[in-house]
Amino acid sequence: MWFQQYRQFFYFFVFLGSLVVVSDVQAEKWWTTSRDSVGIAPDPTMTSEAIIHVYGARAYSWRGYFGIHTWIAVKPTNAESYTVYEVIGWRQRRKIPVLTIYDNVPDRRWYGSAPVLLAEKRGQGVDVLIERIDRAANDYPYARNYKVWPGPNSNTFTAWVSRAVPELGLDLPPTAIGKDYLGYRFIALPPSGSGFQFSIFGLFGIVVSAVEGLELNVLGLVFGVDPDPWAIKLPVIGRVNLSA
Repeated sequence: MWFQQYRQFFYFFVFLGSLVVVSDVQAEKWWTTSRDSVGIAPDPTMTSEAIIHVYGARAYSWRGYFGIHTWIAVKPTNAESYTVYEVIGWRQRRKIPVLTIYDNVPDRRWYGSAPVLLAEKRGQGVDVLIERIDRAANDYPYARNYKVWPGPNSNTFTAWVSRAVPELGLDLPPTAIGKDYLGYRFIALPPSGSGFQFSIFGLFGIVVSAVEGLELNVLGLVFGVDPDPWAIKLPVIGRVNLSA
């Protein structure tokens, strides 16, 4: 497509990002990296209440200096395991759906990178939200398509679901490259499900929202400001809080 001409610009920023230490990505082979729990999620066998968690962790290898991988984990009331919803790019090479829905450890490291909890909902009323998350995930239009930049990718999926379930109040960080990819649509709700978004194939656009604040997207790189609490949003670095 026409945006292929901008790939050199994108990879230039990838190179710049690799010069900044922004994660705990390790110089390891993927098969030796840790996938262990970091202890954020409650033990499902010891917790009866319904839980929704949204996680993000620096992507593997050079991508980790530039962006994150996100996923959603849910546990209905009295369930003894978590269901994880995520998009995994390497599955496309095997010609199988990139969207996965399976029981797994919710707060595991992503090939060595420790996850950060981006959103949480617990208790009364959460089971209804879990049902809506499941419906939205199964309606995801790019279940067999994946592209690191500008999307659709794992962050496109998380944004798709959060638009359908605005009660999550999810503010995906600027490092969630792909969150603004709308396919052939140009106007939609922002990933939080609140406000206004204009986007051209996830490459150029704007978000105005009470949750995200003001964001400008230039070639998939997000710059922005959030007044509540005050913060600036930058590519590679992410969110920088300015409040005391």
